[in-house]
Amino acid sequence: MAETKSTVTAASTTAAKAGTSVQAKNSGNSISWIAPVICLIVGVSFYAFVLGASSNFVNGKGANWMGRMHEGGPIVPILITLLLTVIVFVIERFLTIGKALGKGSIADFVRKVQYHLANKNVDAALQECDKQQGSVGNVMKAGLRKYKDMIGNSELDTEQKVLTIQKEVEEATALELPMLEKNLVFLSTIASVATLIGLLGTVIGMITAFASLGDSAGSSAANELAKGISEALYNTALGIGTSAISIIMYNVFTTRIDSITYGIDESGFTLTQSFASNYK
Repeated sequence: MAETKSTVTAASTTAAKAGTSVQAKNSGNSISWIAPVICLIVGVSFYAFVLGASSNFVNGKGANWMGRMHEGGPIVPILITLLLTVIVFVIERFLTIGKALGKGSIADFVRKVQYHLANKNVDAALQECDKQQGSVGNVMKAGLRKYKDMIGNSELDTEQKVLTIQKEVEEATALELPMLEKNLVFLSTIASVATLIGLLGTVIGMITAFASLGDSAGSSAANELAKGISEALYNTALGIGTSAISIIMYNVFTTRIDSITYGIDESGFTLTQSFASNYK
């Protein structure tokens, strides 16, 4: 009987030290390759069938801005694809990060949890996490469950219990943060390369314009050059516009992620400090 009891006690101690209530989330991210492919198809189709519609041309020349954009060359559909990709991932990040922010103010949520923990009401703190429904609430909830387990644990000392709670918070954080940062690499990459691709299209267009200038004579030469430069600059406009949107939205999202990360850090500090002071 004594040996059996000892074995059970050892097993429970090991579970208390190594066990975790944090569950791995589905890390599938099919949108990261489906979206660019769809955007490429849509971009090429828009270039060929909308910009390239016969109504946009008179005598083989662009009669409006769509026709002249079509004459900007093969770089135009690439830039349209990049712009559509940015729009798709901006919408996707808005929805994901908006959900991660949860309901209400993160600062108010942390204060409410601190109040309940100060009064040793862990269940009320857990209810606040359910109401928050965001990443901070998820991390806090995982920590609070371990917090509640440690209150009734008689095998570990206070310092070990605090470390166990801290580990639980770190594991929950490690699962939340990658979800917040997913697909931001597309925005940062496009922000860097869109302008360069636009300039490449402009250079190609300028080469074509000056080549046609050499084949023209008289007043028509200046007209051909001006038209060629106008067509080439559509590439620059698309590239700069796409890059500007990417940079702005990337900074918006990183700022929001920073606020969530700060709330998570504050939550972990709240749990460990509360336990250390209330359950010495």
